[in-house]
Amino acid sequence: MQFFGIVIHHSACPSINGKGYDFFISKNGTIIPASEQTDPHYIHICLEGDFHERRALLGAPEKEQLFLLSKLIHRLSQTHGFEPDDIFPHTVSCPGKFFPWPELVISPEDEYH
Repeated sequence: MQFFGIVIHHSACPSINGKGYDFFISKNGTIIPASEQTDPHYIHICLEGDFHERRALLGAPEKEQLFLLSKLIHRLSQTHGFEPDDIFPHTVSCPGKFFPWPELVISPEDEYH
């Protein structure tokens, strides 16, 4: 199956409701795959948390989630043949106004993990 990229959610999104994603990354670092595919064109990944809240610095759970998200994006892009920077927010308000996009390392050339 050909996917065009990844859609990022946060668990505070009202449309998630326990489903609506293909992978869930919890604050404790667990990655939970969904039992059913969400969308025939995009892979949906949900991070536990609320990125509507402003944070001065990312805490350890968020840093771990972003690290795991980066690794998952790289693996999925290699497996399904899309570019690792084909990443999109779910909506204007999801994954939240303060989602740390600059902290997400998605370029294999600039990868520091």
